[in-house]
Amino acid sequence: MKRINQYKKLFNIDADIELSHLKKTYRTLVKLWHPDKFIEENEKSKEAELMSREITQGYEFLVSIAPETAKKNLDQYNEMLNNCPIVDYQWSKQVLEVDFSNGATYEYFGVSRKLYLKFLNADNQHRFGKRNIFNKNLYRKSKSAALAV
Repeated sequence: MKRINQYKKLFNIDADIELSHLKKTYRTLVKLWHPDKFIEENEKSKEAELMSREITQGYEFLVSIAPETAKKNLDQYNEMLNNCPIVDYQWSKQVLEVDFSNGATYEYFGVSRKLYLKFLNADNQHRFGKRNIFNKNLYRKSKSAALAV
């Protein structure tokens, strides 16, 4: 949740994420902090490089958790939940990261320690996750299946 709030603050977002507003703000910030605007080996140049990286990461992150993105990918997400068992998972700082058998990894935000322990001790973690986490918590696809060579 800390990362979400940090990026929302960077993009000056108070409520739900609207992709059109996010895109406009992203373009404005990129123009403002583009490293080419500053003289090399200048303190501002280093700061601009760090800020431009932060802006890009923030934009990609916020797009991935935007309600429009979740709605667009809902059918694919539900199909994955119904057909792909959990392969691995890890929890840290209220973020549950789950790897599914199709190679996709999703992050679920706001998963309390109490809920994680129930998930951990469930006789069927996939069923427990579907009922209590996967469709109730804010989530994003953090990694896709590796491309076959």
